Amino acid sequence: MEYAIKEIARVIGAKTNQLLDDTVSLLLTDSRRLSFPEKSLFFALKTKTNDGHRYIQELYKLRVRNFVVSDMLPEFESMKDANFLIVKDTLRALQKLATHHRKQFNIPVIGITGSNGKTIVKEFLYQLLHNEFNIVRSPRSYNSQLGVPLSVWQMSEKNTLGIFEAGISQPDEMERLQPIIAPTIGIITNIGEAHQENFLSSNQKCMEKLTLFNDCEAIIYDGDDLFIANCIESACLSHKAIAWSRTDSEAPLFIESIDKKEFETIIHCTLLGFNRVVTIPFTDDASIENVIHCMAVMLYLKPTSVNDVTKFLHLEPVAMRLDVKQGINNCLLINDTYNSDINSLDIALDFQQSRRVGKQLKSTLILSDILQSGTLPKSLYKKVADLVRRKKIDRIIGIGRDLKEYASVFEIEKEFYTTTEEFIKSPSFKKFKDELILIKGSRHFHFEQISELLEKKVHETILEVNLDAIVHNFNQYRSKLKPETKMVCMVKAFGYGAGSYELAKTLQEHRCDYLAVAVADEGAELRKEGISIPIIVMNPEFSSFNVLFENHLEPEVYSFRLLDAMIRETERRGITSYPIHIKIDTGMHRLGFQPEDVPAICERLRAQSGVIARSVFSHLAGSDSYVFDDFTHQQLDKFTKAAGELESGLEYKVIKHILNSAGIERFAAYQMDMVRLGIGLYGVSASGQKGLRNVSTLKTTILQIQNVPAGDSIGYSRMSYVKRDSRIAIIPIGYADGLDRHFSNGGGEVLINGQRCPIIGNICMDACMIDVTDIHAQEGDAVIIFGDELPVSELSDKLKTIPYEILTSISPRVKRVYFRE
Repeated sequence: MEYAIKEIARVIGAKTNQLLDDTVSLLLTDSRRLSFPEKSLFFALKTKTNDGHRYIQELYKLRVRNFVVSDMLPEFESMKDANFLIVKDTLRALQKLATHHRKQFNIPVIGITGSNGKTIVKEFLYQLLHNEFNIVRSPRSYNSQLGVPLSVWQMSEKNTLGIFEAGISQPDEMERLQPIIAPTIGIITNIGEAHQENFLSSNQKCMEKLTLFNDCEAIIYDGDDLFIANCIESACLSHKAIAWSRTDSEAPLFIESIDKKEFETIIHCTLLGFNRVVTIPFTDDASIENVIHCMAVMLYLKPTSVNDVTKFLHLEPVAMRLDVKQGINNCLLINDTYNSDINSLDIALDFQQSRRVGKQLKSTLILSDILQSGTLPKSLYKKVADLVRRKKIDRIIGIGRDLKEYASVFEIEKEFYTTTEEFIKSPSFKKFKDELILIKGSRHFHFEQISELLEKKVHETILEVNLDAIVHNFNQYRSKLKPETKMVCMVKAFGYGAGSYELAKTLQEHRCDYLAVAVADEGAELRKEGISIPIIVMNPEFSSFNVLFENHLEPEVYSFRLLDAMIRETERRGITSYPIHIKIDTGMHRLGFQPEDVPAICERLRAQSGVIARSVFSHLAGSDSYVFDDFTHQQLDKFTKAAGELESGLEYKVIKHILNSAGIERFAAYQMDMVRLGIGLYGVSASGQKGLRNVSTLKTTILQIQNVPAGDSIGYSRMSYVKRDSRIAIIPIGYADGLDRHFSNGGGEVLINGQRCPIIGNICMDACMIDVTDIHAQEGDAVIIFGDELPVSELSDKLKTIPYEILTSISPRVKRVYFRE
């Protein structure tokens, strides 16, 4: 739908510089996601870590002409052909506009909230109902203060059902989301511990979430969950409640029994008095509960939709993320078969382009027909072709009858096939090389076959790296800082084992100020991959000057010998004002000038023009522990004095920084001009801070399970014996992969199906053995070495070491898989 800019100004209560006649249909909040500039309205959002007003000039050059701003900056005055809508709060304006848009539609809208399962329930409902309704739904997990209005904005005249998620992390947030979604049917999945730190109690959090349902016709929930039931009663919403139950036979949906088989679950239930047997292809409790929520919604929304119970058997698991994997022949694969519609395609293409910067890779899109779009194929694929062109995709491979029929609308390199099987058997399938490939298809086309064949076959042990967790942790620390304070992120040692390029690319996207590596070669590799932000080299070698200068890397300088060498080299090359970073030793006694050296440093620097001090810094030795606070304050005082003397002696501004991750957590008052974020970025708090997210998960699979009789030994040197008949699982990870041999013989544990299992016997080079006698486990099951539920800090504590050592010990032969949620 298009709106006149004059109508939008009225709806959001904006003051205007002028009002040129124009219409918009797209809302833009991130300048990197621009697709259709002429139809975009940019909201300049302000956050704790960024300000959208910075990107208006850039967007203006890209032909965007409509902006919602809270500050009318002088540089905007020259943009005479642009509309500026001036409001107090740009996020609130976006939410007001989305609320107005929602009011244009009189269709059933399902609003989903809860701590877990929102996205799964939404996607299950879509799978179960898409043949009976034209559904608009939240893309992925767009359930925040920003994500909800962007989701609701997708509603159009063709839709007959809306399904939207709503998540909150603070009190009073749901009050803003409720009128935007204005659900007619509500689902509350459950109440867990997520974001509990921001609420006084679980009761308060639940009551806040229930605010979403104030104007609902019906609220679906698990009637056996007494906590939620009591909260619904306290909120005076009981008259709208429709509870399903395992215990109350009078419930509209009564679950008589749940029978778990090896690969499926059979649910015997009574629907409004009619007996049904529903089989689903899941056995985990969470999926079973999510499906029952869906059954209850369907029963209320359209009772006949539950008659065909076969549709439940065909439910497919919901992939919750965009995976980045190494492919054959130097290809990089982005696997996104989560859903296939024009909005999710836009998101996935943006992600593909963000991975392309600096890489000499051809961008290829493998796309299936977009099903159940509610749009005529001709206009749909014209829009897809325009989107693909604007995202600068080099080649499209289309699969499906509709794409093949409308192949002519694509004006790039292209080929089309009717089926996935036809494409896999084609000569082209064997010719992929040096390509960045986005695999985006509806489930009907089974694109997992394509992904599996194109993926580079390597070790079954992988390290999963959550790029969204990196962003979360980055912003968590950024929120502790003043807006003007810069941040250096440490990506040395292969990104603490997680892989430096993908992390660096993600940090660059989110406007990190500096990166830091240990040696020049690490920085050079990042430059080859398109990383353009400043990079500090913390341990420059005298033999690395060529690499430093050729790649514009900024060295730490810690001694007069190195300083003099840098000056000579810059003068020899005719270089002036090359940035260096002066290290002062205030008590760490590792590298650095002594504080009393500052006058001589100033004298050296004033006498030459080859280098210039970009920053001065020091390193805290014990900022993670209150035991060393007196010493830390001594270091802070020494550094403050030395840095002041340096700046005074040089007579120009020098960036000052001393805080590391623990320092940011405990001594934020000393943030100065910049801070250095290391282990905290990777989800490990040196001082016990809450709120960080785990970034890396080391996982493998069970290769084999052996039945071992009581009395037999396990592994090399016969160091472990089983005292009973046992089931021993063999997993393909050993000390060559980074699993420390000290975890042998019960020294360590792994996680299988949510349960801990001890390592038994000596860990081998490439494998180890696990005792699974007491749990349900089978060959092929996933095994977690460390991750969300088995923190890396627990492993390091057992070895009496630090998480850094565990993370950086993961072998390069362990494949890194990157994903966005």
